[in-house]
Amino acid sequence: MNPFATDPSPTTETERTTDGFDGWDAFDPDHVPEPGPFLEGHAVLTGDDHAAFHRLTRALFEERGVYDATFGYNLARLNLDRRHPEAGFRYAVDADEPAVLRAEFTPTTEFCPAADALIKGAFRAWNGLSSCHEYDLVRVRVHPSHQQADALDASLERLEHSIRETGSIPNSPSE
Repeated sequence: MNPFATDPSPTTETERTTDGFDGWDAFDPDHVPEPGPFLEGHAVLTGDDHAAFHRLTRALFEERGVYDATFGYNLARLNLDRRHPEAGFRYAVDADEPAVLRAEFTPTTEFCPAADALIKGAFRAWNGLSSCHEYDLVRVRVHPSHQQADALDASLERLEHSIRETGSIPNSPSE
């Protein structure tokens, strides 16, 4: 748990859903962002498949401290926050590489100043703890609605290239 969290993510599957958040077992297409262009043509996860990977995401983000400082909770909880039904992560299995999962992050605003830290934290959590899931690589992109999507995506491509070349995630931001 992040000691700076103001609203810690519940750790049980029986979490109340009356507090403005959907439950971790739920998949409500009206409360998650529409899949964007990075997921187009790939097998988008829905229903139980989406919910299962998202529960795993919560655990990995908790392990690595991927928290949204604006809201004070584990970033995975954004998908469940009914105040922001157009924000969060969507996932798809890559059509050409089934061992690769694609994740597209839609921030709450097009100018989200924390987007860089959030997507890199997500990338590092999923790929640094890859023994916890069935994918060799989780590719991450930002929805193009973000004002700096191209630059952010380029930095994620560099991280992907590095992990494919070396088998490890670089530690330095310049890498």
